[in-house]
Amino acid sequence: MSKLSRIALVAAMLLPALAPVTTLDAQARGARLTPPSPTAVSELRDTVLVFGQDRGALLRRWTVPFSPDRAARLRAFYTDWRARLQRIDFDRLSQEGKIDYLLLDNRLRQELDQLQRDERLAGEMRPYAPFAAVVAGFEEARRRFETPDGQQAGRALADMARQIDSLTKAVRARAPQSAQIPRAERIVGLRTVEYLGDLQTQLRNWHRFSAGYDPQFTWWTADPFRRVNENLATYQRAIREVVIGQRQGEEEPIIGDPIGVAGVNADLAFEMIAYTPQELLALAEKEFAWIEAEQRKAAREMGFGDDWRAALEKVKQAFVPPGQQPAMVRDLARSAVKFITDRDLVTVPPLADEVWRMEMMPPRQQLVSPFFLGGEIIQVAYPTDSMQHDDKLMAMRGNNPHFSLATVHHELIPGHHLQGFMTQRYNAHRQAFSTPFWGEGWALWWEFLLWDHQFAPTPEDRMGMLFWRSHRAARIIFSLRFQMGQMTPQEAVDFLVNRVGHERANAEAEVRRSFNGTYSPMYQAAYMLGGLQFRALHTELVKSGRMTNKEFHDAILQGGRMPIEMVRARMLNLPLTREWKPSWRFLQDDL
Repeated sequence: MSKLSRIALVAAMLLPALAPVTTLDAQARGARLTPPSPTAVSELRDTVLVFGQDRGALLRRWTVPFSPDRAARLRAFYTDWRARLQRIDFDRLSQEGKIDYLLLDNRLRQELDQLQRDERLAGEMRPYAPFAAVVAGFEEARRRFETPDGQQAGRALADMARQIDSLTKAVRARAPQSAQIPRAERIVGLRTVEYLGDLQTQLRNWHRFSAGYDPQFTWWTADPFRRVNENLATYQRAIREVVIGQRQGEEEPIIGDPIGVAGVNADLAFEMIAYTPQELLALAEKEFAWIEAEQRKAAREMGFGDDWRAALEKVKQAFVPPGQQPAMVRDLARSAVKFITDRDLVTVPPLADEVWRMEMMPPRQQLVSPFFLGGEIIQVAYPTDSMQHDDKLMAMRGNNPHFSLATVHHELIPGHHLQGFMTQRYNAHRQAFSTPFWGEGWALWWEFLLWDHQFAPTPEDRMGMLFWRSHRAARIIFSLRFQMGQMTPQEAVDFLVNRVGHERANAEAEVRRSFNGTYSPMYQAAYMLGGLQFRALHTELVKSGRMTNKEFHDAILQGGRMPIEMVRARMLNLPLTREWKPSWRFLQDDL
């Protein structure tokens, strides 16, 4: 049996868990569209897997961040892969193969662009870390299996310790004027502190390899290595206090690292979004107008007239007592599964419903994730007895049952857990093309769809779902404006408090999570934008009668992770060329 036949057989064995394609009256439903086959195999499946394995191997080998040698090796790797793609006869590929070709080429161009950005970031940090090349040289020589010269290494470490001490004194000398340090330099300072931590880790790995094993190496390097480590810690503290403005014991200020207008436009292009940032900001304001109108309707039903803020406050007060949050999450999860299966909206394999689990989120993590996190394990944010009284109340108010109605199914089924379950079983190689516009957009789309199916039975529940909808519209605005340098983090916090109705501590955690964490620049905008893309595609395929809801949703999950314009190309079997460029205008006014 051929390899492709074996793959098709395995996929066919999985099919009983999925609903068969429904045959409907063409005249009653309009022109039918056959969903893509879940057994179709891309000719480039193994090619994509090889790329991912090769890239992972290189990243494990070249570990020093911002190293010129690492950048040169990765640039050669991505350039070589683009040349390999060019040698493939695109026109002879199937639709699945053409999609993988375009996705892989897009990924390679994105990686090359990121290397250019990293070079700029490294250049900005160089005055703070002129010794970085020494650390990189140590570790990269070790990776080449070169035997270190203990005396030379000790001398280099001693020089580095003195240089770091001088840099620390120079930073401390600026302390009287630290309030005048411009924001742009504070951004570089925060990035540099993280970079220094990475360099310290690399230095320790290098030293640990020979220390104690090679007596000559240990004799020469023990003392200067200790002084470098001590001086690095002192230097990091000086940068935090003087440049960043963070005193010992204080929370790290929310600073972020915006990518600028050019960066935003480039990232939207890589995400295959054929809109300008200005058009997307206008879209978010349009969504806000709809949300606020619906909030006033719910407020009137609750007896608050048009004062939706007073109604929202009433909803926040409906939190469950300590100890009862897990039971509430369990019940909401079960009701969501029953709701979508009763209406035949998507296939829910019984095993997916069986294996999800629940954990309580530690207090420290709630500082940056004040709400649920999910997937196969849903992490429940709720206060513990060690938290301060005011923080407890804010956490309870922000995770009340009406707010949670929209977040539990977002994290579990039909949201992230069902996503992960299915994409591990269908077109798993497309994990290489994962994007928050598909990942978060899918979970947000279900908030749209369940709203349309009257999932929220009471005005309080609708108010809870609308809170999250306004939160996602706000993310488009504050993330795009911040990344383009048009909004500060504090303005973003105030925006969430005043426009959305967030608790201030939760708003600060949201902005901190968005800008000081590991999220990509477009991640927060991707929730609603991805959801709107799925909504437009649903209008095109389901509301038109060309597919059923179950066919539509199953086909998305079976296709794997990718920018949603490629989902559309796959669903509609659109003609693709090697020179294809994104052009889909998915906003409602464009339909």
